[in-house]
Amino acid sequence: LSHPECYGGLVFTSPRALEAIKICLKENSNNDAWSKSLKQRWNTKPAYVVGKATASLVEEIGLTPQGEKSGNAEKLAEYICSREKPNSSAFLFPCGALKREVLPTVLREKGIPLESLTVYQTTQHTDLQESLSSYFSQQGIPASIVFFSPSGVKFCLQHIQKLSGDFINHIKFAAIGPTTAEAMEAAGIPVSCTAESPTPQDLAAGIQKALQLQNC
Repeated sequence: LSHPECYGGLVFTSPRALEAIKICLKENSNNDAWSKSLKQRWNTKPAYVVGKATASLVEEIGLTPQGEKSGNAEKLAEYICSREKPNSSAFLFPCGALKREVLPTVLREKGIPLESLTVYQTTQHTDLQESLSSYFSQQGIPASIVFFSPSGVKFCLQHIQKLSGDFINHIKFAAIGPTTAEAMEAAGIPVSCTAESPTPQDLAAGIQKALQLQNC
């Protein structure tokens, strides 16, 4: 972040990446440098994002997001390629350890360099199994369950299957987007709906439609 002159811009595909940036900027010396000059220098370059949640966090650190309506990495990659020329300066891509290779691959094929920097890891919450067990014991079998990421499928599904037993076929499973839907299908879960875009409104509309089809 201290060397905007080395990059063509920034790429963010997760709110967690921005949380890592904000932790970095909390240090007084970093915060002063960011406020005095670095923020303005980065603002002469694009900051590409996926989705409104990530965009709002980019705005919080003083940058102007672009591409927030893309909704997923594939569409963001297309958006970037439509605006950037090949062989430009590399884009800095703070990301998680489990990032998919779709965006880097598409940009590489178009000759747009990307420098990936791992800034966070995804791990299972220590209270996950206990929290799920508590919910099922108090609330019973839910009418629907929403997954927001492939990691959610990976860490939660086995517990949900055990807690639901034979009633799992009564649950409508929803996905926040196509990447999560693919992970659900790969795990053998029937996807009842995928949000048209990753917003609360579209997700709620999809779940409502799926439940109405079964008169739930």
